[in-house]
Amino acid sequence: MSLPSLSNFRIEIPAPRLAHIVFDAPGRSMNVFSDAAIDDLARIATWLRTTTEVDGAVVRSGKRGFCAGADLAELGEAYDMITGAPAEARRRLAYDHFFRLSRGIRQLETCGKPVAAALEGLALGGGYELALGCHYRVLADDPAAFVGLPESLVGLFPGAGGTQRLPRLIGVAAALPVLLDGKRLAGAKALAAGAVHAVVPTAEVLPAAEAWVRAATACQQPWDRSDYQAPDAAELATQLAEARTRLHASVGPHVPAPYAILDCLARGLAEPFDRAVESEMDIFAHLIQRPEPRNMIQTLFLGKQDWDKKADDALKAEATAMAAAGAAAVLAALGDMSAADGDAALAFASFTADRARLTELAAGNVAPMAPAAIPSAGLPTGPLMWFEAPVGTAQQNAARLILAAARGAIAGRTQPEALVARMLDYGCATALGFPVYAGGPRAVCARAA
Repeated sequence: MSLPSLSNFRIEIPAPRLAHIVFDAPGRSMNVFSDAAIDDLARIATWLRTTTEVDGAVVRSGKRGFCAGADLAELGEAYDMITGAPAEARRRLAYDHFFRLSRGIRQLETCGKPVAAALEGLALGGGYELALGCHYRVLADDPAAFVGLPESLVGLFPGAGGTQRLPRLIGVAAALPVLLDGKRLAGAKALAAGAVHAVVPTAEVLPAAEAWVRAATACQQPWDRSDYQAPDAAELATQLAEARTRLHASVGPHVPAPYAILDCLARGLAEPFDRAVESEMDIFAHLIQRPEPRNMIQTLFLGKQDWDKKADDALKAEATAMAAAGAAAVLAALGDMSAADGDAALAFASFTADRARLTELAAGNVAPMAPAAIPSAGLPTGPLMWFEAPVGTAQQNAARLILAAARGAIAGRTQPEALVARMLDYGCATALGFPVYAGGPRAVCARAA
């Protein structure tokens, strides 16, 4: 049997006419969708469509978990590549680069053969999008096995069909908490929602997926059937308007990803599926050029990862001192405003710390170390953030608080190497309630230098 050359997947034939597509990224404890894995998926879909030697396939993991999502380090590199290109070329460059995973999953689900996903562990982000592109999903009855689309928590959204398949599968109301809030579904709740087809003991996941493939007589997704009904337009408009109002109250106006998700639903759910995923990627290609996703990935994901693994007592003490200094600077800036204007500025900027918390933090402020210059990052290559060009008194007040917090936190402190700076940005921002869409104090100051 002739098999495609693969680097992150492998194909096994455990029984006649049945293939196992095994996701097993080399050198990693957890599978992620790297560029190499995405290229593999396209080759697998082509092979499965054209081979006459198998009748169906099970997608499974060679590791404990199924897939944790995208390779965010590679995503950061792609962001730099896109924002470093001429402005007129960025949207097309982003679209072509990121649509490859969506196209590969679409090729898999339309390959003409039944494909089941065997989920013995977590399937998040692109991992769950891959599972959604399979015709049948079996999940382990294990607290460590769950599905979800948490991209909005790091400033992005599931752009490989996730905003289109999930609401078509489980309904808009059930999909919104997964898409907007990063809600995870496990066990009976995943089954009840319709996010998976079966929940079985871990040892039975693979046999159950194989049994479905062998018995399958059709392999067409619900959205590809002629009897598929799009959501009622008026009901959808009401649901999205209510969700938009809730977002303004919860995350504020400055985190674009959840609003982009609502745009995907508004545009895509009224369209045929192939057009819908193109619309989804068009919106993603605009979002990925903005600085907020880059900031949130650097701070909330990469910074947090490094912090959880490497932060020692000295680093934690430094982050606490930075937060105290930043809080003192914010309180000083608030002292120049009326109480009402100051509270409005804190809310508009999306600080999560109120005056009482800032006062508590500032009580630990100590004199900073010897002054040190913060290197400039140069002119921003992406769009300006609102606080870099505030309009009107209210925005100017809010911008003053962000810049005061950032400059106060790093004033007089030496510039550490990049990994430590990222960790400190995470630790300080978390303690200070600093708006993470802006990055962290050092990230803000680097842009403003």
